[in-house]
Amino acid sequence: MPEATKLETVFSAVEETARLVDAPCSREKVWPALETFGRWLDDAHIIFSMGTGHKYRGELAFDFTVPPEAGDPYAAAVAGGLLEKVDHPVTGLFSEIGDRFPVDAYAVDYGVRGGFKKACVFFPLARPQSMKALAELPSIPPALAAHADYFAAAGLDGKVSCIGIDYGSRTWNLYISGLTPDYTRPDAIVATLGEMGLSKPSEHMLEFISTSFAMYPTFGWDTTRIERMCFSTRTSDPNLLPARIEPGVAKFARDMPTVHGGEPSYVYAGTVARGEEFFKLASYYQMSSKVSERVRPAD
Repeated sequence: MPEATKLETVFSAVEETARLVDAPCSREKVWPALETFGRWLDDAHIIFSMGTGHKYRGELAFDFTVPPEAGDPYAAAVAGGLLEKVDHPVTGLFSEIGDRFPVDAYAVDYGVRGGFKKACVFFPLARPQSMKALAELPSIPPALAAHADYFAAAGLDGKVSCIGIDYGSRTWNLYISGLTPDYTRPDAIVATLGEMGLSKPSEHMLEFISTSFAMYPTFGWDTTRIERMCFSTRTSDPNLLPARIEPGVAKFARDMPTVHGGEPSYVYAGTVARGEEFFKLASYYQMSSKVSERVRPAD
């Protein structure tokens, strides 16, 4: 498909999906991202996601992968006018990772209302990385070294599948895969989150966390405190627990457009933050053939 036609098709899907969550979607806001990264979108994972709670009301996240040869999405975003240049060591982190670790893909998280938000770097699923090794990188924020021993004691040291940097919020995420039922059982999670200074989750959230295969702690760039903890699970079932208790999530799962032709693929996430908790749902619109191993089999 010619690139211009492909981008119009993607933009139409963004518009259609934005209406499901009452998010304002304008060509002026979305098209610059398509122009900046459009050459990579023909064979990319394209994912739309929404969330509950005040933070995500009226917003749709338009996420997509780019191959390793595309380079750091932050640099492309600055060059394309999507993001102002940031004066902080964390902006050099992906370059350091690329020099020392295998990179499977990069990804962009773009809000139809908020614009360029986050860039991610993925490690090959068969080669997750060690927190202690990553903590030695000069540009890694201090939180990783502060918490590496704790995660190692829980058996999670060598399970880092991805790192994400949010340039607008000045936060970053560590994506840890391969959680065991012992780690996610309710009594263990309540104790773990309490040690991190986070509130006890609701019964609904505890039930959801017990199904999770991955978690994403969020840290500030210059602090060691865990700001929130997110747990996720992948499924082909649109009626997972969050959809049963949140009408907006159920509508999104039911009506989301897709072109990949396979069975639906959803990632549900539950987040425990300071003073609140909320759910998110990501749904695959398009799946890449080149980085298809990023999509795990549905649980």
